Amino acid sequence: MSLIFWLLVGLGAGAIAKMLTPQQESGGWVSSMIIGLVGSVIGKLLTGILGIGHLLGHNLINDLVIAVGGAFLVLFIYHRFLADKLKLPL
Repeated sequence: MSLIFWLLVGLGAGAIAKMLTPQQESGGWVSSMIIGLVGSVIGKLLTGILGIGHLLGHNLINDLVIAVGGAFLVLFIYHRFLADKLKLPL
């Protein structure tokens, strides 16, 4: 896929994951994009490890769902374990 496609998927996934978390998120669209891109990488890795990546296929909706799940996991880990130590404006 192209870089612009993954940036847009990352932006959408980060924004959706930020809306789903119960914490107050103060970052802008750049932090949403970074969280979404990291989430998409983690989501793809987890679906590959679990062996369900080939079952889901590769289209926009499946990629977005996987990226949102990964971004939500990134935000959960950040707020649960790292927020007091790092103090990043996510």
